[in-house]
Amino acid sequence: MTPLFRRFPTLILSLLLIGCSSTPDIPAFSASGYLADRGAVRMWRKNSDHQATHLRTIFTPFNGDAVETTDYIWLEDSLISVQRKINGDTPDDVTLRFDQEGSLNFMQRQLAGRREAVSSDSVELYKFDAQRMHKVSDALLSGRVFLKQGHWQGGNVIQTCEGQRVTPSFDALALQTLAQQQRSAHAPLMVSWLEAPEGVQLLRVSSQDDCAEQPKEADF
Repeated sequence: MTPLFRRFPTLILSLLLIGCSSTPDIPAFSASGYLADRGAVRMWRKNSDHQATHLRTIFTPFNGDAVETTDYIWLEDSLISVQRKINGDTPDDVTLRFDQEGSLNFMQRQLAGRREAVSSDSVELYKFDAQRMHKVSDALLSGRVFLKQGHWQGGNVIQTCEGQRVTPSFDALALQTLAQQQRSAHAPLMVSWLEAPEGVQLLRVSSQDDCAEQPKEADF
């Protein structure tokens, strides 16, 4: 799919680069996302009363290659778990667990037909990536950038995964993209979009039913 998206103003995009200098007012359960160079990133986050944070990121490349899903868990600001799954023809699953002092106490990499250890350099990269994604999540939520998903009903009408009918203010280019892709689809398109004070951005269009895989607060 060729991405035909309306970009947010520089103010919102700069949040991804500079982060947020103050602690954002983050809802207990929220969803956000952004448009990366090679695909769309969707993020769900839950902050519990026990000072635990669960962040899930799903990276879907534009070229249709394997989807990458990563779950990060922090306890009292200490990273305690990373689990990354890459599906497709060459699946690659990595699980890392840490104690609250940051020491690694479990690691496993499951490839097609075999297991292998994770190198110390790779472990450090996973830890670095976890902190980077935490800061990106903070910045997006501080900027009130929220992810919405649902099935397109035509025009600006979306039936959300929660069953509500909403009318995002998609621009003409976004509507043209939806109409073009719907002509070759056999069911209502699945649409992911971002809403922020600065506007609306179409993030991802798919014939797959992403609602079935969307995390719910109760079991996340």
